[in-house]
Amino acid sequence: MKKEKKRQIIQQLEIIDCGSEGQSIAKLDNMVVFVKGAVPGDVVDVEVTRKKANYREGNAIHFHKFSADRIAPACNHFGTCGGCKWQYLNYNKQTHYKQKQVANALQRIGGFTDIKVSDIITSDQKYEYRNKLEFTFSNKKWLTHEQIQSGDEFNRNALGFHIPGMFDKVLDIEKCYLQDNLSNEIRNELKDFALKNNYSFYDIRAQVGFLRNVIIRNTTTGEWMIVMVFGENDEAKIYATLKHLANKFSEITSLLYVVNTKKNDTIGDLDVHTYKGNPYMTEQMENLKFRIGPKSFYQTNPQQAYQLYKTARELAALTGNETVYDLYTGTGTIANFVAQRTKKVVGIEYVADAINDAKINSQINNINNTLFFSGDMKDILTAEFILANEKPDIIITDPPRAGMHESVTERILQATPAKIIYVSCNPATQARDMVLMREQYEIKKVQPVDMFPHTHHVENVVLLEKK
Repeated sequence: MKKEKKRQIIQQLEIIDCGSEGQSIAKLDNMVVFVKGAVPGDVVDVEVTRKKANYREGNAIHFHKFSADRIAPACNHFGTCGGCKWQYLNYNKQTHYKQKQVANALQRIGGFTDIKVSDIITSDQKYEYRNKLEFTFSNKKWLTHEQIQSGDEFNRNALGFHIPGMFDKVLDIEKCYLQDNLSNEIRNELKDFALKNNYSFYDIRAQVGFLRNVIIRNTTTGEWMIVMVFGENDEAKIYATLKHLANKFSEITSLLYVVNTKKNDTIGDLDVHTYKGNPYMTEQMENLKFRIGPKSFYQTNPQQAYQLYKTARELAALTGNETVYDLYTGTGTIANFVAQRTKKVVGIEYVADAINDAKINSQINNINNTLFFSGDMKDILTAEFILANEKPDIIITDPPRAGMHESVTERILQATPAKIIYVSCNPATQARDMVLMREQYEIKKVQPVDMFPHTHHVENVVLLEKK
């Protein structure tokens, strides 16, 4: 028989800090203990879940003292849902620790010890700031401990978010505070309609079922896009579902659907059909319009995206005579945002569909000084490419969380721009990449931006100037 592991409990630990991944930090005889479920100022008993030579991980199981910075979370799903992990921490403290996270990454990973980090740009909207949420239909609803203990029979159909670490279990969401409340109304109406008509919810293990996913997107201009993803091509049920949504919600400006019978949830390689309205939405930023399709990427916090792009533009200090390269341009949002104040912008992005969107966004805004190229950054950004498209005066780079490939950093250095604006959603990889630039470039400004309240994530913009 397998021996039951003995529980290790560390008693009365004081939480003293927050880590870069959202866990709280305590110290035990100079050993770091990463704790889930606590905030700085709490005094807790911790059940150890993982032991390593120089640290421990665990869960807070008993509170001796609550922190003065602890607040009541607004969401009923807090603690079970994997999102908004800092919802029980005062917002001013959230941003304090995000700014500290940026400073720590610069110091510990980059070795930049004398760099001042500017005060973080906070978010006016603490809730309902997202413009996109994706929900999953499942016939394997997650049951709470209380529900299991009650012995009651429960309908196991759910429409909500995956439980962290459990691909086949979905938490049924009653109300999510991340998007405008119309999102909740649409989702709940959709679920009620499906239950009344006995439509099958997707079985993720068996990979069968009619209702699979729904993507809800909106804009600051009041447009709403619903993308229904069906697991079976049953036209009668598909049109009945779409008709019900169209009749119930006049606010929907784009009602689209996809039939996905593949094993994975991605719809990037599938046809999207328009049932009602436009096949896209239009977002506005200053005097610019950006067309957003069902597969298009757009920053999920549009108000803070404006602060982010405005910060990058201000740090560039454009005069109208510069050639700017926008690396990892996506749908060309930054490129088009700065184009009106430059001589020329060259955007590069791996995803070809995103580049098509970038070109459309230039066209609808009558911007004629942008050029966009798709392909692997390290293959495109060559000496020959730079010769053909003019040497950049400024490079703006906004890579994914993994940061830049070392060869891309080398190509940037070979291009010798006067300024580099490095936008990052991961201060750790940003600091790592800037180590390779330190001989030729000097950090002049570090500006964090809070894009995602109630999470540990932080965006950071750094201005580097040629020495």
